[in-house]
Amino acid sequence: MHWPWLIAYFFGGLFAANAVPHLAAGTMGRPFQSPFAKPPGKGLSSSTVNVVWGFFNALVAYLLLARVGDFHPRTTSHILALGLGALLISLNHAHHFGQFHGGNTPSGA
Repeated sequence: MHWPWLIAYFFGGLFAANAVPHLAAGTMGRPFQSPFAKPPGKGLSSSTVNVVWGFFNALVAYLLLARVGDFHPRTTSHILALGLGALLISLNHAHHFGQFHGGNTPSGA
């Protein structure tokens, strides 16, 4: 087991999952929070900025998954590392962006 590879796959999952909301919002022509907004992560960036940021995240994910070590989708440790990175950033997004888009309200409220 190669620990540096697993760390790279964890961050590959993180960057891959981070690409999704930016690409989705951007390709729908909607503004969305990004690190380039004012204030960062709270203000809205244009759809074009989000598409570029989403593609950058996808590129980093590709480099970490396809160019570091020997990633195999049938190797449990590789998938667990990728999945854990994706899950953690997704939960962070749900909590952070939910405060702006109403996603943090309790059910039935």
